[in-house]
Amino acid sequence: MPDESVKVAVRVRPFNQREKDRQAKLIIKMQGQMTTITNPETPNEEPKSFSFDFSYWSHDGFQEQSDGVLVPAGGSNYASQRRVFENLGQGVLDNAFEGYNCSLFAYGQTGSGKSYSMVGYGNNKGIVPITCDEMFKTMDKNTDPNKRFEVTFSMLEIYNEQVRDLLSKDNPKGGLNVRQNPKLGYFYVENLKRVPVGSYAEIEKRTDQGTASRTVASTNMNATSSRAHTVVTITFDQIIKNESGSETKKSSVMNLVDLAGSERADSTGATGDRLKEGANINKSLSALGNVISALADLSMGTKKKIMVPYRDSVLTKLLQNALGGNSKTIMIAALSPADINYDETLSTLRYADRAKKIKNKAVVNENPLDKLIRELKEENEKLKRAMEGGGMVMQEGAGLSPEELEKMRKQMEEDIRAQLMANQAMLKENEESWDDKLAEARTETEKIDTGGADNQRKSKEPYLINLNEDPMLSGVICHFLKNSGETTVGRKDASPVPDICLSGLSIQKQHAVIFNNKGVIEIESVSGSGSKTKINGLPLTGRKALCHKDRILFGSNHMYVLNNPLKPETAESSLPKEITWEFAQKEIAQVKGFATGSAGLSKEQQIVQEQVLEILPMVSEVNAVSEELNKQKSFEVVLISAAAQEGGDITQSNASKVTVKMKNLLNGNTWLWERGKFITRRYLIQELYQKFLDGEDVSHIPKEQDPFWEPTEDVLVGTSNLFLQSLSYCLDFEDTLNISDYKGQEEGHVKVKLEPCDPKGKPIDEEAFVDDPRELLNKPYNFKLTIENANIHKSRFSKGILVKYSVKNNGKVEEVKTQTVKNTLTPTFNHSKVISIPKLKQENLDFFESGCITLSVYGIQEDTLPDPKLLKLNTRELREASMYQELRDVTINQELRQMENMENLNSQAHASGRRGTMFGNEIASDTSHLKTEVVLLQRKYERLQQKERRMQQICEEWSKKPDGEKQFEPFFRAVSAAANSTGTRLKTRVQMLNQMLKLQKSVALPSYKDKSSPVLQGQKYVRQMAMEKSSVIEEKDESQGDQDSFGSVDLAPYMNPGSEDRNKGFTQNGKRTALLSDLNTKREVIKPARNAISEYSVSRYSCPPPKIFACFPIAYFLFLFYNEIIRDSIPLRQKTPTTLGKKFEALFLIFIFNSFSLWWPLVCQFPSFSFFLVFLCSFVLI
Repeated sequence: MPDESVKVAVRVRPFNQREKDRQAKLIIKMQGQMTTITNPETPNEEPKSFSFDFSYWSHDGFQEQSDGVLVPAGGSNYASQRRVFENLGQGVLDNAFEGYNCSLFAYGQTGSGKSYSMVGYGNNKGIVPITCDEMFKTMDKNTDPNKRFEVTFSMLEIYNEQVRDLLSKDNPKGGLNVRQNPKLGYFYVENLKRVPVGSYAEIEKRTDQGTASRTVASTNMNATSSRAHTVVTITFDQIIKNESGSETKKSSVMNLVDLAGSERADSTGATGDRLKEGANINKSLSALGNVISALADLSMGTKKKIMVPYRDSVLTKLLQNALGGNSKTIMIAALSPADINYDETLSTLRYADRAKKIKNKAVVNENPLDKLIRELKEENEKLKRAMEGGGMVMQEGAGLSPEELEKMRKQMEEDIRAQLMANQAMLKENEESWDDKLAEARTETEKIDTGGADNQRKSKEPYLINLNEDPMLSGVICHFLKNSGETTVGRKDASPVPDICLSGLSIQKQHAVIFNNKGVIEIESVSGSGSKTKINGLPLTGRKALCHKDRILFGSNHMYVLNNPLKPETAESSLPKEITWEFAQKEIAQVKGFATGSAGLSKEQQIVQEQVLEILPMVSEVNAVSEELNKQKSFEVVLISAAAQEGGDITQSNASKVTVKMKNLLNGNTWLWERGKFITRRYLIQELYQKFLDGEDVSHIPKEQDPFWEPTEDVLVGTSNLFLQSLSYCLDFEDTLNISDYKGQEEGHVKVKLEPCDPKGKPIDEEAFVDDPRELLNKPYNFKLTIENANIHKSRFSKGILVKYSVKNNGKVEEVKTQTVKNTLTPTFNHSKVISIPKLKQENLDFFESGCITLSVYGIQEDTLPDPKLLKLNTRELREASMYQELRDVTINQELRQMENMENLNSQAHASGRRGTMFGNEIASDTSHLKTEVVLLQRKYERLQQKERRMQQICEEWSKKPDGEKQFEPFFRAVSAAANSTGTRLKTRVQMLNQMLKLQKSVALPSYKDKSSPVLQGQKYVRQMAMEKSSVIEEKDESQGDQDSFGSVDLAPYMNPGSEDRNKGFTQNGKRTALLSDLNTKREVIKPARNAISEYSVSRYSCPPPKIFACFPIAYFLFLFYNEIIRDSIPLRQKTPTTLGKKFEALFLIFIFNSFSLWWPLVCQFPSFSFFLVFLCSFVLI
């Protein structure tokens, strides 16, 4: 048969309820065989397109029939379960009857709809059950007496590279072995139970048995369904008798594989973990991807010599035939439609696009039965001889040591013995009658109790029904309560045996008792057992009444819902119609203080919320293992906001990070693990616990192999956010900042200073202050950050303290850290760093205005000997003591804060607010930001005070002058400079000269004897305002500043009670409104005077534009005079050619400028006469 490519189909599911609540956006479109995906971050970009054999649109366009089956609505292209079967499952079935091996596997991330397509929910059955049902319907239609059918069913699960038989109660330690047939080359599972089945009902019941086994294993922490692969294998044999009486068997093996969630391994953030390579998470999927890539390269001919890595994982070994051998293979990729899953959905599409390039060569498996039996017997004889000969060890293994040779010989003997046993089992099967085997299997099938299948009892008796993270495993286990009396819950090894037997983490022998008194149900923990039980997310204390739909968590993993048909009215009205695993986990998260609402959340916040809900049960599980193995470690979920992260940016408020804090309960050392690292360790902890359950001694394993052990590392004490607003105005900033941990609790203080400087770090003059930050644009800018000292509260950090931060220096991000100061809680760093910006841009100003530099304070940790008293306590007692101590510390800190803030009610209310939550660091950052802004406003306010003080001084001086001396020009220069001064001498002088030149170009000198002139009115107004506010005017001290900066009048004496009170008020956040009001009042005081001057200069002293041309003759005359007389003074220039001559020329240019100013009034009054006079003088000189 010619090569045939793997058929690939993709299917997109509807939005789930969580995505609907979050108003998710659709990113998938389908048209024919084409599937496109749009990046929600860049919607204007061209969507990415992929072409597959089938693209199934199952997102919308459906309607529900009375029996619950979903069918397409009128005119829609909705792909129903039946349509998917007809395109994919029917082909599998047809190939099976023809004698070909068939494989169908579903791929996609957790929750994308793989199980729905493969198995289905309710009456919407998936490909597997429909295929099995149709297979038996076809068999029943057979009328050929010379043809008979034999069908066997097996179901296994691969989790963490271990194979578990889901149809068997007894699985060996470490799982079943996977071996290779030396003759045929394919891999098989040793001792896997293969059950004969004679109808679809039997397959359905066996499937329920396997699902129940998965549920129990998942609940007992032996496996996590979303990370496990499920493989259903149906062997379909057709025995055909020919005319001669000999029989031929046409055999087909159908592998139906539901792969684990395809979450990308690199997205979990587990990089850098020392034990990452030891974890088998996603190993099978990674190996499967490598196999698909290698097979695709082989099929396309891009590479000729490729070794396909089938042996890299258990999954790829079992799928060797399906992917690159004798099989017709179909892959269905399940897609999530929501924008939040864009990365994973795109990864799935690329995976499927790669798989469609693979080509297989399937052949019909048809052989005479007698030939098969003869070959099996011959092979057995060869294997027996090999066993007698010592395992056929290769003689050419001369390079091997005796130990290696012995190990190889034992391995070969074991493989031969296993193959011999497998062949003997096959011979035995062929010798037994199929009818006898089927009857025996049916007897066993009838005895299977799948747990609570009695629907009549469910309508009359109270019962517990299980919840699982996999919807396929929810509602599988059912425990009925006694009609009256007590129902005990505990482990099966208890005496007497409990009515409800549970096993796994934190389940005690006698765990709890449930009382039923005529439908009134109550629950109580067994006293003295130390059992853990939660009701609706809250710990069970004492005896508690239970209502319909209450959620009960026994231990760490056993989640149940109480259904009480006798008292359904007791259920809360706010509960959803169906209680799900997700709802129960959200409830637990809310009790622990995590927000679970979805309204108004960004994409990043939605991801964080999902990660929290995912990781909370894992943390509870690991804490339970730590207690059971007495590892003296505790774990808790920590949500770190952007402000509290090392190198965090307060402007990126959505970039919170989910981490897990591990704490050594003996010496207090802590570690922060990223989510990916914790998930990796969790699987290793599960492996360790499984070994413990298998009876192995895990108390003395090397610490390097212990997932609970971690070498000491610097621990983040807390962070401080240094805001940079002052740099926008060339102001220095010095303050003592709070050091806050991820909870917002104060851990100490750090004293820092920011100051503009030159490139060498020398502070610049205060006169560099600017009113408008835009004046700094496109100029070099330098500032110096100084970390002087710190004060840390907790004594355990005294071993060493340092500060780390990152800055952008000369266009490059630079990681900076101070020296480590040891053996003190009050380290002095005296650290300084000059940051240079070659050319200040708007983005830099924006960062100054809203950004910050995050100072991360670290403490050195060491493995110290614990208190001998603590060594006598177990992990549970240590956890309780630690929680009590932390609660005590929090209470003391809150009391201290309240005492410190008693004088200010506003601050007290602020301090008792959110600072105790996981998001408290954001409040600390807001406070620091406000404090920085208040300090900046205070500095600007002081500058404005100086301006006003100087203006009052000018008005007072001019009011005392005689009327004849009240000249406008000096007064105008003084007042304008005072009003417009930014504190920079050079800029103030330039502005003064520009104003003077503008006036000289357009104004003729007036008489200032008019008492009603606007200038005098402005003087009078300013003076009047000052006298109304206060009779005392503070005169500016000459030593406080340069007079060229023009000072200002101080409004403080009549706007605030005193300087000390004012400065004290600036430290309170509640005074910002008053401060802004003061600034506005000041502006209103200055405004009339400035307006009067502007109005006077514009309306009274404007000069007609044509008169400006009269300056050209004057300039021409002065130029001739300079050129003919001064430059021709050869003796003078020769006498001092380099010094005196140059000074004389400079002085003469100044003289020209002053002469121009003196002649200007004459030019303005008599332009024609001036033009004639200058022209005549010039002619005479020539």
